[in-house]
Amino acid sequence: MTISKLTIATLGALAFVATPAVAEQTATPTAQEQCRELRASMVGTTFAQTFGTNANKKNAFGKCVAQRASATSEAKSEARTNAAKECKAEQADTTSVPTFEETYGNRPNAYGKCVSTKARAKTNETVEAQLEATENAAKSCKADRKDDAEAFATAYGTKRNAFGKCVSAKAKAQQDEQEESTPAA
Repeated sequence: MTISKLTIATLGALAFVATPAVAEQTATPTAQEQCRELRASMVGTTFAQTFGTNANKKNAFGKCVAQRASATSEAKSEARTNAAKECKAEQADTTSVPTFEETYGNRPNAYGKCVSTKARAKTNETVEAQLEATENAAKSCKADRKDDAEAFATAYGTKRNAFGKCVSAKAKAQQDEQEESTPAA
């Protein structure tokens, strides 16, 4: 029995039409991709100063990858927990339009599809916010150090990791501020 290309294309189209509408998702960027994005967006030696810890700051990319891998893993874990709660509530809500079954299908893996879709979206949102906070913090620290080097040294020290400490503190403060201003789902 041979299957023609037309038959395969028709079956593919039917499968696409029969699949419930679920928000289009993109994969969460890897830690390496996130660090490449940061390195490209940071001017001059800012990336190396932010993440490098040895004398010549040549380990910046590796340190960035380790940091971003850990942060992404935490974001995925938190997003999965929150998504599971949201999906249980959505599945129990009989008044929502479109219904749970219309959105995720009436099949055994509908709940899992809901959780993975929501978790991926939340993880991507969190990762993007973290990258933005890091970029903004690096710019702010660079300006602070330029404006008043003595105050910068007093606040963050004079060791090789002073700039990284500044970026870390300011990025965390910015993320905490965003979390406080964002209503819980």
